[in-house]
Amino acid sequence: MNPNTPYNSPQQPFQEEDDLHQIKDIVRRYLRNWYWVGLSLFVFILGAFLINRYSPKVYRSTSQFFVKEEDSGMNLFDQRLFGYNSELDMTNQMIILRSRPIAELALKKLDFQVEYLYEGYVSKAELYPTAPILAEVDWKHPQLVNGEIEVRWTDKNSFNIAFPDEEYGLTQSNNSDITKINRPVQEKSQHAFGEWVETPYMRIKVSLTSGENEGKILVKLRDKQSLINQYAGAVDIAPVEKLSSILQLSIDSNLPSKGMDYLNALMEAYIENELNQKNRTSSNTINFIDEQLAGLSDTLSFIEDRLEGFRSENRIYNISSQGTNVFDRLAELDRELAQEKLKREYYRNLQNYLVKEDYNEIIVPSGLGIDDPILNNLIKNLLELQNQKASLMTTQKEASPAVREVNRKLQDLNNSIRELLVNVDENAAFLIRDLERRIAAIDLEFSRLPAKEQNLLRIQREFTFSEGIYNFLAQKRAEAAITKASNTPNNKIIEYARPLPDPISPRPMRNYALALSLGLLIPLLFVLAKVYLSDKVKDVKELEKKAQVPILASVAYRKLYHVLVAFMDKNSGITEAFRSLRANMNFVLPKDQSSVILVTSNTSGEGKTFCSMNLAAVYSLSGKKTLLIGTDLRKPKIAKDFGLKNDKGLSNYLSGQEMDLRKLIHSTHYEHLDVLLSGPIPPNPSELISNGKMPKLLEDLKAQYDIIILDTPPIGMVSETLEMFPLANAVFFVVRYDYTLKSGIDHINHLKTAQKLQNSYIIFNAVDEKEMQYNYGYGYGYGYYGEEERKGLLASIRKKWFG
Repeated sequence: MNPNTPYNSPQQPFQEEDDLHQIKDIVRRYLRNWYWVGLSLFVFILGAFLINRYSPKVYRSTSQFFVKEEDSGMNLFDQRLFGYNSELDMTNQMIILRSRPIAELALKKLDFQVEYLYEGYVSKAELYPTAPILAEVDWKHPQLVNGEIEVRWTDKNSFNIAFPDEEYGLTQSNNSDITKINRPVQEKSQHAFGEWVETPYMRIKVSLTSGENEGKILVKLRDKQSLINQYAGAVDIAPVEKLSSILQLSIDSNLPSKGMDYLNALMEAYIENELNQKNRTSSNTINFIDEQLAGLSDTLSFIEDRLEGFRSENRIYNISSQGTNVFDRLAELDRELAQEKLKREYYRNLQNYLVKEDYNEIIVPSGLGIDDPILNNLIKNLLELQNQKASLMTTQKEASPAVREVNRKLQDLNNSIRELLVNVDENAAFLIRDLERRIAAIDLEFSRLPAKEQNLLRIQREFTFSEGIYNFLAQKRAEAAITKASNTPNNKIIEYARPLPDPISPRPMRNYALALSLGLLIPLLFVLAKVYLSDKVKDVKELEKKAQVPILASVAYRKLYHVLVAFMDKNSGITEAFRSLRANMNFVLPKDQSSVILVTSNTSGEGKTFCSMNLAAVYSLSGKKTLLIGTDLRKPKIAKDFGLKNDKGLSNYLSGQEMDLRKLIHSTHYEHLDVLLSGPIPPNPSELISNGKMPKLLEDLKAQYDIIILDTPPIGMVSETLEMFPLANAVFFVVRYDYTLKSGIDHINHLKTAQKLQNSYIIFNAVDEKEMQYNYGYGYGYGYYGEEERKGLLASIRKKWFG
């Protein structure tokens, strides 16, 4: 408030605070807490330095892989079939490459289950691909996993084993479950290099691969499932360009060589798995034919020996023209009969596979010379659907919609093939019966031949039959082997893995920039929270705009050794503030008349008693006859500060126990200042204040004193203060900095309006000295601070140390 403004003028309506002022205020508060900003910057920059210094470096390795679209349905990863988009579904390809089955195939190529760790001063670092020792693990034996095994040696012959961890896992052969066990107890800790160390919980052989005479390495064995879980989703895959079928694979690792090895193994496993799926049908055909050939080979050798023996024994080598004719016709019919029986055996095997829904062992009919186009197409579609299901199962469950749809199509094809097999089997049976009938008719002609010739022809016929079947199956096996050998993968490696030159984490410059930003931002957020989220009065300008009552004085906060600072430290800034308040009251109070000043506040603890006593003190120092009356009959405080005993006072007068004021008023050690204490605490303080004696009391006292100051109870807690408002020439509301709630200002505004107070003012008490200097210059017109008070901490230190 401008001191030149008349104090009885109405308070200006509250206006929105100017944006520029808000910004300046925030900047001022921010800079005023420069030491906290500096501390915040130091902490965050130190944290960034430690992160950059001690965080493990992470490197990214990348490779490029080409996925080619093929028409063949034998590709496990071809997703185009039966309802899929005609273009290659690259999203599914990327999911499959990150799947657990492919990760498992890749890890089988690598020795990642044994990790070697070097223990540094701050952290541990893995040694890969070489280490001072080599640990061979017998995974068929129970093994300790997921915990560290300390290997320490002091010579080249032996080493000691220790178990630093509290808990380990124990894995069993052919069992993926991990059993948790406590730290193992070992009977013998020293072992020789190159010999198997076998205990109930591990079997390993440690070899020294370096020339170090002493050292220590931590060996950590990893179970297969945890490795698969780690690497299955660790690879990032994306097309090199939009609509491109070339994929870029990348993985982040603390060891770039380890990331490179895994990416290369992953691509090779993908290709090998695809090739195995393409070779599966040819392999099934070869296995089936091998089973047939195994028996035929022995039979053919046996019959050949019989034929040679019969000819030698009976000295018969040539067959008559009639026998030759019969033999040729029987041999042709026998060949046809054997092929039909082979077909029927295939149909029966196929029927069994379909009943069991075991499609992995099914052979394509064309591989055995069965040229039925309908059956061949149905079997081809069945195998393609099975491949598609195998592809889906790498990333989905049986209950997923896509897998359920493929299962439905497989079942439909299964039923269709089984129905077709009934017809083709009946046709084969009919042909077999017809061939057998024709063979029986020719056998009549055969029986007319001489006995020796018949026996020779029988053996020759059996040999020719077996030889024909053997040659037929051998030819089909050769065709299947050629098909298998000619299969090539559709996909290929474009670029083997290589690491990026610089680590991707930590990034020093980014971390320092982030630390600098956070170091500046965090204090700013605290300042903003303190300004906008606080419900207490902290800003005098905000108080001026919100309050409808003028601010007549601001009193700075200082640590006091006596509450009567106006008497004890007459040159202090606080004393000057009260003097300034006294001077300003000359414009408000009536001249040459006794005046009554009422001092109150919303709640206790805001300093109304402190302000009442020091205001009375500065009036007495000016030579005015001053009386301080303690009207707080509930919690009296004045007596103790003046060294008086509160055995009699205002309550005695109001209750009629003592009518002689001279016996109730106490003189103080200070000239021109008397005190009327509140007296003993009555049971009915509110009724005493409002019993009508208070106006007469004040009229009598005005004849004796120039200034009468009433220290009243808080208006927000009791009601009797309201009874005294009309008796006062001026009312002071004490508002304490960072203590009074903003809602208390609304209460003061309400009282001003409801009580129609004309001369009501605010004393802003215990204000931060820095706020005082910023908002008011040197005391806002209410006094000045001594040089020693204004120098601040740095000036005091400089004077102390440098004179």
